[in-house]
Amino acid sequence: MAGITLNDIRKSYGQVHVIKGVDITVEDGEFVVFVGPSGCGKSTLLRMIAGLEDITSGTLTIGDRTVNDLPPKDRGVAMVFQSYAIFPHMTVRENVAFGLTIAGASKEEKEAKVAEAARILQMEHLLDRRPSQLSGGQRQRVAIGRAIVRKPAVFLFDEPLSNLDAALRMDMRMEIGKLHKTLGATMIYVTHDQVEAMTLADKIVVLKDGMVQQIGAPMDLYHNPANAFVAGFIGSPSMNFLDVDVKAVNGNRITVANPSLDPVEITARHGSYTAGGKARLGIRPQYLTPETDRRSGQLHGKVALTERLGAETVVEVTLATGKSVIAALTRDAVYPLGSEISLSFNPTEVHLFSE
Repeated sequence: MAGITLNDIRKSYGQVHVIKGVDITVEDGEFVVFVGPSGCGKSTLLRMIAGLEDITSGTLTIGDRTVNDLPPKDRGVAMVFQSYAIFPHMTVRENVAFGLTIAGASKEEKEAKVAEAARILQMEHLLDRRPSQLSGGQRQRVAIGRAIVRKPAVFLFDEPLSNLDAALRMDMRMEIGKLHKTLGATMIYVTHDQVEAMTLADKIVVLKDGMVQQIGAPMDLYHNPANAFVAGFIGSPSMNFLDVDVKAVNGNRITVANPSLDPVEITARHGSYTAGGKARLGIRPQYLTPETDRRSGQLHGKVALTERLGAETVVEVTLATGKSVIAALTRDAVYPLGSEISLSFNPTEVHLFSE
């Protein structure tokens, strides 16, 4: 196995700068997820690690080797793509063994490694089938099996679950998590789905416009986002953001309000604020609670939409400012459309941003 270090990695296509100086360290055996919106550069970064894209500048190290100029086959990595890329005329057994066949492995070695991969992925009963006889999740297992038999130092996954339906995505997400624990391998996984990032990662790298916004453990990013972008990207449903007026500043205790929000004092974790200025208040939907007694720090509006999901009820509330907020309520209650509602929150659980 091997760790990976990216030092000031940059990628440009002519005058277009796609990756703008990225520094990331992936420890040996760590599961790291690159996450961000479409176009942020996460797949390009993964392809640079794989050797499928040239590095414009910077240093890429895998293990103790600088690999900038090494071809993909010599980097000790295996990549699982979004498309399964398996051969329709071959059986599962032949597909999994394809890389070994190209490398000139013996029949005995191929049989042993294919059997081991099939056992790990619980697909022994599929080895004599062809891809047309497999489900989408089974085809993705074949692609992963083809990577396993190579025994790479690093596994690279480029949005491998995006072609699957919701139920299969959850099943395969669990399988990939188990695979990491079984193999103890270094894995880098690219996705735009922050749920996949939160559930799979030891460490998340949040990217935007080719730059790293924050690196950390999933719950560190959830509870302590470095900026409003990270706060809004991590968590489901997404964080609510409200434009607020700064009424008073007392050290890092900032009193804010707006026409829909009663004045409330927030302890600011970062940023600078001035009385009379503006700020953005971030509140996670799970931290909003309906209230009947009016007190400080409450939002007031009208119910615009209710989604009863069983375990929780998601309510969209339109505020007097015209802004909407989402509340994810654990209680199974009915909120008629157009009815007035007040929502409270704990000031210690919200975030204030000066940007």
